[in-house]
Amino acid sequence: MDPIEQFQAWYLQAKQTEVEPERMALATASKDGMPSVRMVLLKQVDERGFVFFTNLNSLKAKHLAENPQAALCFYWSNPQRQIRAQGVVERVSEQEADHYFSTRPRGSQIGTWASLQSQPLTDYQQLLQRVADYTEKFADQVIPRPAFWSGFRLKPNRIEFWEAGEHRLHTRVAYQFNDHNWQMELLFP
Repeated sequence: MDPIEQFQAWYLQAKQTEVEPERMALATASKDGMPSVRMVLLKQVDERGFVFFTNLNSLKAKHLAENPQAALCFYWSNPQRQIRAQGVVERVSEQEADHYFSTRPRGSQIGTWASLQSQPLTDYQQLLQRVADYTEKFADQVIPRPAFWSGFRLKPNRIEFWEAGEHRLHTRVAYQFNDHNWQMELLFP
């Protein structure tokens, strides 16, 4: 089976048991190699890769501009499954970013404009005031996607599937993309 199809099958199963199956850990690294990991939400997956969105002033976006490689990890507790993917990351098109932004709840759209992501916040009231200001600014109109917000697509070159087994005899299957094809191998647990 193609690893993207395998991911989609496991993801559909996870949607039945997990509260937020789209949660994934995203690991990036600065140009000097210092790693950073955080949770983000998967918004789309297809044969082109895994898509997530963020503020382009965030640390993750800065890392990806310096070093366009990343790794993802999904863990679903019931059943006990993990999927890891790594590869090169590219920005989504302006049209993809516009389309996704338009589907977000209005409060999230305003929050995007109001947040100076990753910058120091003197007190929470400052954020609430910015939300009020943008709520007023965009009253009775469609909220446009800000230029500082977009998405990224991780184009995987390796995907590994792990499933818990009795007595720690887990099943591990890795796919490596070589010569325009996915090659599969089983791994010891």
